[in-house]
Amino acid sequence: MTRNAPALPFRQIRLDFHTSSDIPDVGIDFDPDRFADRLVAARVNSINVFARCHHGHLYYPSKAHAERIHPNLRRPTLLNDQLAALRERGIRCPVYTTVQWDEYTANAHRDWVCVDPNGKLRGTAPLEPGFYRFLDVYHPGYRAFLRQHVVDLFDCLGPLDGVWFDIVKPIPSVAPHWIAGMDDAALDPESPEDRARFAVQVVDEWKLEITAFVRQLSNDCLVFYNAGHIGPGQRGGLDACTHMEIESLPSGGWGYTHFPSTASYVRTLGKPALGMTGKFHTHWGDFHSYKNAAALEYECFKMLAYGMSCCIGDQLHPRGELDEATYDLIGGVYESVEAKEPWCGDARPVTESAVFNAEEWAPASGDSKESAPNRGTVRMLEELGHQFDTIDTSASLDGYRLAVLPDAIAVDAVLSQKLTAFVEAGGAILSTGSSGLDHELFTRDLLGIKPVGPAPCSPDFVVPGELSDGLADTGYAMYQRGVEAVAMQGTSVLSQTQRNYFDRTWRRFCSHMHAPSTFEVGYPGVTQRGRAIWFCHPIFSQYDQNAPRWCKTLVANALARLLPVPLIAHNGPSTASLHLLEQPNHRRFILHVLHYVPVRKGAIDVIEDVLSLHDLTIRVRLLRPARSSTVIPSGEALRIINADGNAQQLSLPRVDGHAMIALPYD
Repeated sequence: MTRNAPALPFRQIRLDFHTSSDIPDVGIDFDPDRFADRLVAARVNSINVFARCHHGHLYYPSKAHAERIHPNLRRPTLLNDQLAALRERGIRCPVYTTVQWDEYTANAHRDWVCVDPNGKLRGTAPLEPGFYRFLDVYHPGYRAFLRQHVVDLFDCLGPLDGVWFDIVKPIPSVAPHWIAGMDDAALDPESPEDRARFAVQVVDEWKLEITAFVRQLSNDCLVFYNAGHIGPGQRGGLDACTHMEIESLPSGGWGYTHFPSTASYVRTLGKPALGMTGKFHTHWGDFHSYKNAAALEYECFKMLAYGMSCCIGDQLHPRGELDEATYDLIGGVYESVEAKEPWCGDARPVTESAVFNAEEWAPASGDSKESAPNRGTVRMLEELGHQFDTIDTSASLDGYRLAVLPDAIAVDAVLSQKLTAFVEAGGAILSTGSSGLDHELFTRDLLGIKPVGPAPCSPDFVVPGELSDGLADTGYAMYQRGVEAVAMQGTSVLSQTQRNYFDRTWRRFCSHMHAPSTFEVGYPGVTQRGRAIWFCHPIFSQYDQNAPRWCKTLVANALARLLPVPLIAHNGPSTASLHLLEQPNHRRFILHVLHYVPVRKGAIDVIEDVLSLHDLTIRVRLLRPARSSTVIPSGEALRIINADGNAQQLSLPRVDGHAMIALPYD
């Protein structure tokens, strides 16, 4: 399955400038030439610069809201001078403004802050540090202010390359105008689900309205609304954005699974996209800290491997001087990105499996993150070298060979028909846990099982049976409760379960954890009917929780039955990450190989060292056989051996962090 790749600049910076009114001499050290030349030296070709920060201050000579200009701004034209210097050097410079976090506005207009069901203002408490009170984009007064602010940006700064709206999330409120709006929409203000649903509607409508307003001022400037995560819940406001940006600072709470989990979905939405990490050791605003070079390399090269552009977050010192050590660090990575760009532009991911996004069925919330089934699926499939996309139910299954329903996917009549047609056309299904068990036709006709209910005991134990390659003939603990079902006639039981003596309670318990197996055969653990395999356990959520290797091995053995010749197979460790893309305009495939190993130190995962791989053998099944194999950008030629079918085998002598292999075809 291939899609259009982004046409965004590959080497971007998001420059924060959240500056307290208690800090003096703001911008006093700023020099426009030194500022822009430092970015040029670091190979930066796009940077978001600041108009309005979370403290609520402005950094340009506002005509409409002069009272909001930072009280200690020593260079009144700071933003204007940044823009002029950047434009002179051909660096694209969208303008940043905040939306829902603004300390000045929240203090001046308490009626513009969202209200929780207990009558409290949402966000930072009065005696806590922080500007995290959520402003209400449904309030007529605040909506009017935001429109005035957008006009002010164009009036004071001239034509803009883009407007970057930060903190735009569906935050429910029970303010009187919200209750009236919910009544008009026939929604129940007492229902948390209805409040969340209305909040999504409010944010989507506001985004579309503001983008239409921006278009009255500029026909071609970029527009993006950042929520810190992108999932199916943002489909309704998708048309408001010209492109997608995935904020994902691994050490800042997102973790190293968030970006691939989100990127595998975002790249199916048909819009240019980039990944965004930070130069910080931890989170935004971590002044005078520096991410390890190996970690920054990995995070940026991972973006390229997913067919996306790169963005690195930084925060400008209040005095206005870019930190030299920061841009030495960024420049070292972006120099390598620049050398690799010819093999990244118009690069489309090549995948064989579609993983349904479990977030589509998660309860709506104001600050959603990717779900456990998503994380576990992405982590496991990446470790297996599997090539996949994450999709929602509006996507087509055309071109995919396998559909994966991880753990908690609800199937209705429409999706059941889509999956039935997919299997009839030669596709395969891997379903786990309770996915699809709420639809009788799906379970009967495709999975060939009859659900009974939740498994009577947990943990229970799976005996691999026909999925035993690499596993012992014994029971393996499955820590999360599964589903009991009966295999119908014509359905094979690949693996059985064993029961425990009893579940652990205060009345009955054994040893430190769960009771052992009775060795009594329980109910089917894994079944297969034709081209469909079902696991009775939420095996991907389990892998997200504590990553039992036997869970991954069971899934790998099931995949081997459904896709006996995968797109990619290799002899490297599970820490190696391989991604196949195609540049159709250049008639070549590009294979990315990454090997960086995050290590838990303290409370975060860090990457400090590059661990080289040696003598990696890779088997690639291409629709169009490659006529040569070359490591890029070095130009080192690799030998290709034609294997059976359309598969070709190549040997990569050494990988130092990241290798790219060009595979041109006729």
